[in-house]
Amino acid sequence: MTHLVLPSCEVRRLSFYLAMEEYAARRLRLQDDVFFLWQVEPTVIFGRNQDIQAEVNLDYCRRHGIQFFRRKSGGGCVYADRSNVMMSYVTPSDEVVVTFSRYMQMVVDMLRQLGVPATSTQHNDVLIGGQKVSGNAFYHIPGYSIVHGTMLFDTDMQHMLNAITPPQAKLDKHGVESVRQRITLMRDHTALTIDEFKRFAVSHLCNKELKLREDDVCAIEELERSYLQPSFIYGQQPAT
Repeated sequence: MTHLVLPSCEVRRLSFYLAMEEYAARRLRLQDDVFFLWQVEPTVIFGRNQDIQAEVNLDYCRRHGIQFFRRKSGGGCVYADRSNVMMSYVTPSDEVVVTFSRYMQMVVDMLRQLGVPATSTQHNDVLIGGQKVSGNAFYHIPGYSIVHGTMLFDTDMQHMLNAITPPQAKLDKHGVESVRQRITLMRDHTALTIDEFKRFAVSHLCNKELKLREDDVCAIEELERSYLQPSFIYGQQPAT
């Protein structure tokens, strides 16, 4: 598998990395699978069919400088920040079920190589000891499939709880403890730093590298504009 690399290491908006996935599929026309890891400043990403007003705590996000973007895959609402790792996988395949199964197994196998007893579920999650460490989503364009997901290395639990509109049951004082019981963090299962973990994942999953050029970056930024349109982010809801 090919590791897709940007020409510089600056941290970009989450929407840029979504556009980078799509660019890899639509424009690079690669015959090999590609994979890359990325990190963002505090951001909420919600699914294609979700109602932003119902899923994202917009007031909290704005007060705390948390960005929010819609993705083109389905699934639920996710909080990300610099303390966790986002994963992107693009493959020249129309076989949705096979692609997702292969990707999930690759992630599980990579974690097991670290000595972490990971398993996957039919709900697109990766678990350690029955607790969620990774959630994943999928979408398809003609000839290509795109999978992306989280890897909870460490994270701001307070932001995770409050940036996503929680069920009423989570609103009591025990909310953080309740969420913490259902998820786990990679920091609790490995002595690696987050950067060491990223290097390990790439070395385990990829055997070659493709470095994008500055003109590729410009093209990705152009494609990113569609993700920044209020009509895409808010859907039919007004930008309140």
